Amino acid sequence: MQLSHGGESSPTGAPVARRSVEQVLALAPDAASRKAGTRLGAAGPWSGTGCDASGAVWGLCKGSGSTPYRTVVDTTGPAYACSCPSRKFPCKHALGLLLLRASDEGAFRPAEPADWAEEWLAGRRARAARESNPEAGGDSPRGPADPAAARRRAERRAERVTGGAQELEQRLADLLRGGLAATDRPGYGLWEETAARMVDAQAPGLAARVRELGAISGSGPGWPVRLLEECGLLHLLDTAWLARDRLPDPLAATVRTRVGLPQSAEGPPIRDQWLVLAQYDTPDGKIVARRIWLYGRGSGRTALLLSFGAAGRSPALALPVGATIDAELTPYPGGGQLRAELGEQFGATGAVGPPPGIAAAAAPAVYGNALRDDPWLDAWPVTLRDVIPVPSKDGWQLADAHADAHANAHADAQGGTRTDARTTSALPIAPAALSRPGLWKLVALSGGGPVTVFGEIGHRGFEPFAAWDPGEGEEGAGTTGGPVVQLV
Repeated sequence: MQLSHGGESSPTGAPVARRSVEQVLALAPDAASRKAGTRLGAAGPWSGTGCDASGAVWGLCKGSGSTPYRTVVDTTGPAYACSCPSRKFPCKHALGLLLLRASDEGAFRPAEPADWAEEWLAGRRARAARESNPEAGGDSPRGPADPAAARRRAERRAERVTGGAQELEQRLADLLRGGLAATDRPGYGLWEETAARMVDAQAPGLAARVRELGAISGSGPGWPVRLLEECGLLHLLDTAWLARDRLPDPLAATVRTRVGLPQSAEGPPIRDQWLVLAQYDTPDGKIVARRIWLYGRGSGRTALLLSFGAAGRSPALALPVGATIDAELTPYPGGGQLRAELGEQFGATGAVGPPPGIAAAAAPAVYGNALRDDPWLDAWPVTLRDVIPVPSKDGWQLADAHADAHANAHADAQGGTRTDARTTSALPIAPAALSRPGLWKLVALSGGGPVTVFGEIGHRGFEPFAAWDPGEGEEGAGTTGGPVVQLV
């Protein structure tokens, strides 16, 4: 059997922590490999899987023939070996094995490597030993990593992304020159072909935004205006990437994230008592993305944890909504620094009241301030205090329970006319939330009275994620009431 392999020399230090689904997908050489690997990220086609303390994982993947493919990955490189005929590194079987490892650690039992895997691993270790010991006939010694090689890889990818951004700028210019009103004639294929070019340029963030453009022309009346808005944001992202060296560091990090370059959590970890506000899953192709919102009782920070599940599997990370965990979080770089990575957990406590909230009228300004750090931000998390869900002409809105009292007191003092001020200080509920059962949970919980609601405020309105019983006071107020109600 002829094994093919790729990657770099394995380090001799401690094993590398297992990669997340997001990090594994970033290893794919192209979109086709990413898609094929995702299909193999479930336990079904695999047998004989195992792992060892050095960071090696292996398994047998059932294929179209009678003999399964033998796949082994040295995660410390990473480096890959597979008996399949593919010339891509990593191949779809190696990607599938790593995706299975990321989403289902229980599928791998610690063991000694199979003979065929041990043979390849031993060869790698021997090469690494020769390279680190010139007297034994190897080359000059090497450390656990090659910063120069990593820098060259990053530069090559940046060049590809730059080429994609320049091509996208030309296509946007052609689009505007031909007129937006005619963009629905070629159909969705035009956008899909452009998105594929952005995938080839290793800019998945640009590709995702291009695909969204293709759905706007069929989104109802007023679509040319919405298309122009999204084209403007895409042009802004393109030009920001091309001028990233002149941007402030936080904004440059945001641009890299929006374009689709992988980022790592960095900076000192923040230990706090984190209240779990909401948890919900959203499909992203064949990947399931889980979002968990946290609020730090001591720091006052709101944080977002993201985890992913491959091939229909639920993400591994799950936290009980309403509980408080004593844990460390490490923020990711970029504007707002909402996203974080969960570190060591020291314990958990029972449910507490909601975090301090703001009035509905103040929420748009909070979102506007966040846009200064991230102009491509769709929404921003806020907790609304004392709001009442009320029907409106186009759906539902959250009205400030005390707006009438404040406005009429001002009118009395000025000798003016009393008005119904609740409608002027209300937030429309986003269209995406109008069809969910959570809206009726919120209405029933309120019963016409004020509630505290956590969610996201954006240009489409407010999307509620969780609410608290009216009898439950704000965190730190010393009152208790009913538990948090999930609305997603």
